[in-house]
Amino acid sequence: MITAEAGLVHAKSDGAPSYNYSFWEESVPAPAAYHPTRLVDGESLGIGAFKEPNDLHVTKDLDVYILDSGNNRVVHLDENMQIIREFDSFRLDGQLSQFVNPQGIFVNDEQDIFIADTGNRRVVHLDNQLELVKIIDEPESELIDDNFTFIPVKVVTDFADRVFVMAEGVFDGFMEFNVEGDFTTFIGANRVKVDPVEYLWKRFATREQRSQMVMYTPTELTSLDIDEQGFIFATNMDSSEAVIKKLNARGDDILRREGYFSPIGDVLYTRSGGASQLIDISVADNEIYSVLDSKRGRIFTYNGDGHLMYIFGGLGNKIGEFHTPVAIDRSGDEFIVLDRELAEFTVFTATEYGQTLNEAVRSYETGDEEQAHQLFQEAVDMNANLEFAYTGIGKALLRQDEYKNALHYFERSLDQSNYSKAYLLYRNHALRDNFSLIMTGLIAVTAGVLVLIYYRRKSKRKRGVTI
Repeated sequence: MITAEAGLVHAKSDGAPSYNYSFWEESVPAPAAYHPTRLVDGESLGIGAFKEPNDLHVTKDLDVYILDSGNNRVVHLDENMQIIREFDSFRLDGQLSQFVNPQGIFVNDEQDIFIADTGNRRVVHLDNQLELVKIIDEPESELIDDNFTFIPVKVVTDFADRVFVMAEGVFDGFMEFNVEGDFTTFIGANRVKVDPVEYLWKRFATREQRSQMVMYTPTELTSLDIDEQGFIFATNMDSSEAVIKKLNARGDDILRREGYFSPIGDVLYTRSGGASQLIDISVADNEIYSVLDSKRGRIFTYNGDGHLMYIFGGLGNKIGEFHTPVAIDRSGDEFIVLDRELAEFTVFTATEYGQTLNEAVRSYETGDEEQAHQLFQEAVDMNANLEFAYTGIGKALLRQDEYKNALHYFERSLDQSNYSKAYLLYRNHALRDNFSLIMTGLIAVTAGVLVLIYYRRKSKRKRGVTI
């Protein structure tokens, strides 16, 4: 059922099934972590229909920026989805300069706006009053070919005002620009995987044969986001386990992959369907991150260790499903998912189960072990199949030095690594607590052995046996 109110379309979920994956990589039922509550489009906002919107961004103040690419405009909403402003141009050298097919938008903590103005082959940096700060275009460097064409499609900035751009046709990673807008380096390129047999064969093949073989070219990155510490999270089209990356300042991938399987989206899929195609990523607080799968329209959310927390969404005609999902972002504990073909976005609100799980992870990451223990237990009460929650309880107990109880939960979650760690700590703790008793026992046993040896020798001497 859908009802319109104050420029919004409110929706009731019709209970689409939800699932997660077990330790054995089997699909298991799970309570819904999120349900759709609102549909928003341009007409309901009173500004005319969106046309092929391609990106969105939610600020720290929960303002929402929609990049309405087909209309070459930006729509700025408040957290209640009310219009603040819309704009399609800015002043450049005293003249209005229009956006042309912009594809990416980012707003920093100072409310400065960065737009990948793709059709104009530039990145536009505006302040909160829409005054031009700088333009990044046609970068020059020895690292860049002379015939390179700069076509930016995504953009983010860090706390040092460095700008990172994902550009079309670039296989060397993201392009990094300094505060003045000068290109400095590439960061986060995918590594090339070479088949050693085919590589050896190429050494002896003719030129015609080599031209028919696979070209080993790095895969393109598909999206990026940045967290509060300045780490870049990225997705790519690679079919390996590293489809999601967390990049440090040197471009090294430091994403933790301690879950039952690597963060890749769907673990099980039909051969014809193929692996998930992750096209957007959103990073929340406390290292929680979510990725959007364009192939099946699903959103996968992971904690900082790489455990899959929950899945929702899908392709279809029902509320909470999409036609062509292209972008996601979080607004507090809500999700906003943008659909390009339907020219609308859906707001998802956390259920009690989803909210409990979010708070459990946050409590653990902020060091509130007691609260984390309680919330993980509540999550398990709602979903006994949530094996990683047992690991969460075990880790919380471990921080409280309750090693024996932690062993029980790590065993339930089949977490061998943490079980071994807890067992070692439990053993050391037991030895330390019982050190005096153990030493007393050892001394008593040693004394007993010495006495026994003494009396045996004495007995032999009495019988005339020389030792």
